[in-house]
Amino acid sequence: MALMYHPTSSHCIPSEATQCRATHIGANSFANMVVSAKNKEIASGLRSHTRSSLNLTKGWSFDGVEVKQRRGYQVIVAASPPTEDAVVASEPLTKEDLVGYLASGCKPKEKWRIGTEHEKFGFEIGTLRPMKYDQIAELLNGISERFDWDKIMEGEYIIGLKQGKQSISLEPGGQFELSGAPLETLHQTCAEVNSHLYQVKAVAEEMGIGFLGIGFQPKWKREDIPVMPKGRYAIMKNYMPKVGTLGLDMMFRTCTVQVNLDFHSEADMIRKFRAGLALQPIATALFANSPFTEGKPNGFLSMRSQIWTDTDNNRAGMLPFVFDDSFGFEQYVEYALDVPMYFVYRKKKYIDCAGLSFRDFMAGKLPSLPGEYPTLNDWENHLTTIFPEVRLKRYLEMRGADGGPWRRLCALPAFWVGLLYDEVSLQNVLDLTADWTTEERQMLRNKVPKSGLKTPFRDGLLKHVAQEVVKFAKDGLERRGFKETGFLNEVTEVVNSGVTPAEKLLELYHGKWGQSVDPVFEELLY
Repeated sequence: MALMYHPTSSHCIPSEATQCRATHIGANSFANMVVSAKNKEIASGLRSHTRSSLNLTKGWSFDGVEVKQRRGYQVIVAASPPTEDAVVASEPLTKEDLVGYLASGCKPKEKWRIGTEHEKFGFEIGTLRPMKYDQIAELLNGISERFDWDKIMEGEYIIGLKQGKQSISLEPGGQFELSGAPLETLHQTCAEVNSHLYQVKAVAEEMGIGFLGIGFQPKWKREDIPVMPKGRYAIMKNYMPKVGTLGLDMMFRTCTVQVNLDFHSEADMIRKFRAGLALQPIATALFANSPFTEGKPNGFLSMRSQIWTDTDNNRAGMLPFVFDDSFGFEQYVEYALDVPMYFVYRKKKYIDCAGLSFRDFMAGKLPSLPGEYPTLNDWENHLTTIFPEVRLKRYLEMRGADGGPWRRLCALPAFWVGLLYDEVSLQNVLDLTADWTTEERQMLRNKVPKSGLKTPFRDGLLKHVAQEVVKFAKDGLERRGFKETGFLNEVTEVVNSGVTPAEKLLELYHGKWGQSVDPVFEELLY
C-alpha cells in the first residue's frame, strides 16, 4: 500500500491505486522525479499526487535506469556532485508539484527512520592549524581506497564519498561531515558513528591529522581557513556579506549535529514541526558547546547558535507561521518560494542566481536562465539552501545543536526520537508548549545562546522546563522498546546539573588550562 497526497486534504491517505515500489512512479507531477546521486530513501517515501486526473506511468525503472518521456520531461542520468540536474523541463512546474514533492515524504510508522548528520574540524596535530584542501583530498582518497567508498567529484576535485546510503561531504571551510544512512534504531545510529570515526581516524592519524568535536572554531581566524573547491560555496561566500554580518563565520567556523526524522501525514508533520521549533532552544542549551573565538571566551555558550541570528534572516529563524492554523505543506512552499535563491546547477556547473526569485524561475523568467523552467531537482536543491531552526524537506531536520564529542552525537538523535517518535511524548510536548507565545519562543531563541539553561522563563529557569522535556524523551525511548535510554545519559547529566558543556569548557579555560584554548583540541578530540 502506498500513500496518496490530496491537495484539498490535510493528510496523506492510503490508496490502493498506487504500487509501493520504487520501480513505478505515478501521476503527472512526479513524472520528472528520478533517482539522484544523493541516494536518498526515495523508494519508501515516493507517493503519487493527484491532479485533475490520475494516470499511472509505467516503464519508469529505478533498477535499470529505463528512460521515458512524460509531459515534456526527458530523463538524464544524474551525475556527481549530487546536485546534478536529472531532468530537463520543457513545461513549468506548478505549486501543486512542489507541495506534492514535500507530501511524498509521508511514510507509515513502520518505515520511519533516523538519519543523523554531524560535522567536525580537521586539524594538524603538531601545529593545531586547519587542514589544507590537499590534505583533505588525501584523507578522502585514503578512506575510499581502504574502506571501499565511492568518490564524489566536482570537476577534477574530490569533494566527498558515498557508500550505500551514507555520504561524507565537505562544508565550506573543510568541516568534515557524515550524513548517515536512514536507520531504524539508535543502536544502529551509534554504531554507524563509531564506524565512521574509526575509519577516519585510521587514515588521519597516519597523516598527523586529528578531528575536533565543537560547535565553533575556538582558535582560527576566518582568513586562516581554506575555501573548499565547490562551486556553490563560491556563490554563497560572495552573497553572505550582503545579507548579514556573520554569514561567513557560519560557513567557515561552525559545526553541528542534527537528526532527520519522518512523519506519516501532513497533520503529523505539523505537530512535529511545532514541537521541534518550540523545544529547539532547549536542544541548543543542552548541547551548547562553542564558548571560544580566536583563543578567548566569546561571551556565549553557543556562538554557533548566535551566528545564525545575523547570517541571513530571509532563510533562518523560528518560523512563527508554522503555528498558524492554516499551516501545512502548501504554506511551507509559499515560504520557500520567497527565500532568495543561491544557484542553479546545469551542465556540471553552478550558475549564480543569488538573491533571485524561484517564483520567477517557475515562470521561465529567471534572468540567469531566460526561458528555462526548474525541475524538481532544482526545487530539492533550493530547499537545501534554507536554514531555519527546523527545516522541512521530505522529512524534518532538527538543526539547533552544536557539534560535540561522540557520545553527544548519539545523544542528540536520542533526545528527538524519544520526543517525536512516541505519540505520548509528542502530545506531552504539545501540551507543555501550547500556550507559549510567539514572543516567548523568540525570546528563548535570542537568550539561550548566551545564558543556556539559566535563561529565565516564566516563573523559573529554562533548566526546569528542560528537566521535564528530558523525562518525556526518556519515557518515549522506553516505550519504543529498543533499550535506547542509555543514549540520553549525556543529556541527563547536563540537565540535572544545569551546567552546559560550554560552561565546563569555560571552567577548564579559567582553571587548569591557564586561559589557553589549545587544550580543547585534546579534550574534544575524536
